[in-house]
Amino acid sequence: MAARSNKSAALAGALDLTLVRVFDAPPSLVFQCWADAKHMQRWSAPHGFTVPHSEGELRPGGAWRSCMKKPDGTELWLGGVYREIVKDRLLVFTHAWDNPDGTPGHETVVTVRFDDLGGKTRLTFHQAPFENTGSRDGHAGGWSECFERLDAFLPTIA
Repeated sequence: MAARSNKSAALAGALDLTLVRVFDAPPSLVFQCWADAKHMQRWSAPHGFTVPHSEGELRPGGAWRSCMKKPDGTELWLGGVYREIVKDRLLVFTHAWDNPDGTPGHETVVTVRFDDLGGKTRLTFHQAPFENTGSRDGHAGGWSECFERLDAFLPTIA
């Protein structure tokens, strides 16, 4: 039985995603980019994608919903619920892509920490658990491109 527990624990760790990025902007501004739907529409999708819809009620228990549009026009809907919010420091929310029938798919939990580095922000992003490593790796690429877009967007609102 212990071997099974260890294997499950190892698998759970393999299905987690953690990304760390430093932005040349204070935590209040980086947090604002996550909290304001108009800002989210500017950076919260991989390169070549657009975000034609982004809404949410930024409070614990508040729902959020977004649509990412691929370059070929395909719409990908997703949403979740905010679990914890500490202004300029922490966001915790659920994340699920819509299935073709419009029902939520597999749910992950996203934790975003904003640490002050003297006018810069260390963003620590964690998302888990993924259904498989392919999904985790796809999200790693997508979020990395989002963070590149956020890095380019921040100077336009500073």
